[in-house]
Amino acid sequence: MPRKAPGRLTRPRAVCLNGAMPDKDERWMQEALRVAQAALDADEVPVGCVVVHEDRIIGRAHNQREMLRDPTAHAEMIALTQAAGALETWRLGGCTLYVTLEPCAMCAGAMVLGRIERLVYGATDPKAGAVESVFRLLDEPRLNHKVAVRGGVLAADCGAVLSEFFRTKRAGDDAC
Repeated sequence: MPRKAPGRLTRPRAVCLNGAMPDKDERWMQEALRVAQAALDADEVPVGCVVVHEDRIIGRAHNQREMLRDPTAHAEMIALTQAAGALETWRLGGCTLYVTLEPCAMCAGAMVLGRIERLVYGATDPKAGAVESVFRLLDEPRLNHKVAVRGGVLAADCGAVLSEFFRTKRAGDDAC
């Protein structure tokens, strides 16, 4: 067993939730939630995303639609572009995309086209979700690639960030 240097505290590798160590998906979703906070700070819809390959983040982004004035500047699209750059290929096999909100049709389609291996998302999106809520795009048998999906990871935390953002926005609109 390695010895600790005197006077140094060791830190756990992952944050504990209710006394239990989180699984890998929860650990990476916590990182996506931290990225979502950056979106909140920039007054963007707080969706955060990380792309992980071989236990390392190779893409990290939050929504930037307002800042870039670009309807395609979703967290997933930006993170996928970063991941492709990091791997120097558009084929993202072996990668898992973690996002705090169920992807829309554009982002789900990009995951298929980029050959993402797994998708892990937090909160469902009853208005635009294309994985289970409105559409089931990733279940389409005619597509040439299948993405494994795990939904609902830290869903309450992910949903709370979004709910608070929109509650604050509505309160600001009422003040005008």
